[in-house]
Amino acid sequence: MKELIQTFLQKEIDKEVTPGAVIRVKHKGQWILEDAIGMNSTEYDKVPMTQQHLFDVASLTKVLATTPAILQLLGLGEIHLYDRVSSFIPGFAGKGKDTITIKQLLTHSSGLIAHRPYFEKKLPFDEVLVDICANEVLTYQPDTKVVYSDLGYILLGKIVEIVSSLPIEQYSKKYIFEPLEMNDTTYLPNVKRQRYAPTEYLEHLNGHKYGIVHDDNTEFMGGISGHAGLFSTIGDIAKYCDMLEKDGFYNNHQIIYPLWLQKSRENFTPFSTEARGLGWQLRGEGASPAGDLMTSKTYGHTGYTGTSFYIDPEAQVTVILLTNRVYFGRHDKMNRLRPRLHNLIMTNL
Repeated sequence: MKELIQTFLQKEIDKEVTPGAVIRVKHKGQWILEDAIGMNSTEYDKVPMTQQHLFDVASLTKVLATTPAILQLLGLGEIHLYDRVSSFIPGFAGKGKDTITIKQLLTHSSGLIAHRPYFEKKLPFDEVLVDICANEVLTYQPDTKVVYSDLGYILLGKIVEIVSSLPIEQYSKKYIFEPLEMNDTTYLPNVKRQRYAPTEYLEHLNGHKYGIVHDDNTEFMGGISGHAGLFSTIGDIAKYCDMLEKDGFYNNHQIIYPLWLQKSRENFTPFSTEARGLGWQLRGEGASPAGDLMTSKTYGHTGYTGTSFYIDPEAQVTVILLTNRVYFGRHDKMNRLRPRLHNLIMTNL
C-alpha cells in the first residue's frame, strides 16, 4: 500500500495541489504507514517534507482544542448541552438569538451565518464578539439544517474562557496538549523557518505565511480563536487520535470522559444529509471527505489549509493527512483528493 499512496500523492504534488504531504494510516491498532512526500515549499530554501514539519491546521482547531475543552467542561458539570449561549454571553441574546444553545453551536445548526470577513475591518477579537452579539440575526430556523459556521466556534471558544477563567490557548495547553504530550501543538508558534509548512502567498507580506495563521479573521484576532489558529505536527495529532480511540485515555490519564466522547459521536442532525456530532463531521449518507468506503461510524474533521483526520472505529482505521495546499492559492482540488485517498486506503488494506 505504501507505494500506491506515494504514487497517488506524488501525482497530486506534480499537479500543484500541494507542495508536499505527510500521512499516517493505522489499522487494527497499529500504524501501518508513516510517510512524508514532496517539499515544504517551492522556494529557494525548500526542504523535503518530514513528520516533524509544523502545519497550520486551520479548522482542526475546532476539534483539537475547542471541542475537547467543551467535552471536558460538560463532564465536570460546568455546562450542559442545552445551556443558552446568552447565559454566558448576555449580549448575544438580542435579535432573536436568546434561545441558541451550546449544542446548536457544536453541531453547526444554530441559525448563524457561515462566515463574516471581519479582517476587512481589521477587527480584533473583542470587536468581533461585539459584532456577532449586536449585529447578527439568524439566517435560518435553528435545528432545521446544517450551516458550517466559524462564528459558532468563536463563541464556543469564548464560553470556554468564561467558564474556566482561562484564555483558550492556556486552557488547551494545560488540560489537553500537555497531558497528551503534544509538545509541538500551539497557537502563535515560534520555530525555525524551515520547520514550517508555509501557507498562502500574500502581497503585503511579499511572501508566503510562515508561522502566521492563514485564517484572515484569526490573524487580526491576535492569532487565537476557537475556530482556527492552532499549529501542529502529524505526530501530535496521532497522539490525539490514540486518545480518542482509547475512550479518552492517554497513558492511563483521562483526558475526556468516555460517556461524553461516545455522546459526541452521535448524529445530532438527523434533519440534514450532513451528519454532525458534537464538533465532529460524521460519515453521512452523501458525499464525504472520508470517501465512499469508510463505515457510518466514521468521525473526524477537515481544515481549509489541507489538513484532516478520520477515524473509523468499526473498520479499525485511522487516517491523518496534513498538506499545505493553500500554498498554491485557494483552490478546491483538495475536495477531490481526500475522498479518493481514503477510498484507495480502504480498498488496499
